Amino acid sequence: MQERVYNFYPGPATLPLAVLEAAREELLNFQSSGMSVLEISHRSKPYEALQDEAAARLKRLLKIGDNYKVLFLQGGASLQFAMVPMNFLALEQTADYLVTG
Repeated sequence: MQERVYNFYPGPATLPLAVLEAAREELLNFQSSGMSVLEISHRSKPYEALQDEAAARLKRLLKIGDNYKVLFLQGGASLQFAMVPMNFLALEQTADYLVTG
């Protein structure tokens, strides 16, 4: 195998080889289901269990209290920046957005 390259980008980050190898094994046959993790429904029990476990581990690792929820979102930093104003609004408030390009 070619020597591993390490990047210092803001994301995605370089992962340890052991993590990539474990992901490779589960990629083709997720938890012996006969299906890839990429093929199972996001509404299925196996996926819900995977998401719940990932959230619990993240909360434990980062010491996130039970009064917070972990959200797994697509969209990267652009989505996160777009969501920032929503965090400053009260439940009944609305906001106007201007997209300038």
